[in-house]
Amino acid sequence: MATLWSIELTQTAIDTLSKIKDQRTYQSIARRINGLAQEPDKQGKPLVGPLMGYRSLRAAGQRYRIIYKVDAGKVIVYVLLIGLRKEGDRGDIYALAQRLVKLGLLDPTP
Repeated sequence: MATLWSIELTQTAIDTLSKIKDQRTYQSIARRINGLAQEPDKQGKPLVGPLMGYRSLRAAGQRYRIIYKVDAGKVIVYVLLIGLRKEGDRGDIYALAQRLVKLGLLDPTP
């Protein structure tokens, strides 16, 4: 039997998810997050550069990204950010994640 991982959402991820009004989009993202309970290290893609150590998972028709971190020692998946992929835009989820990493604000542990 496969190990089930605990999933913890940061307040930022919870706030973003609560602002999504379209129920199909919300449900699609929620399903992808819940799916991380099984083998999260084999889902999404590992990020590189300043986001090394984090992973990204596509959701809701490839428009949204879920940025998460796997803590194998604690068997916890931290969902850090949820947002739209807008390449080249300041509001892009990866640009936001890089700014937060630079400020030291993306670390999931309290």
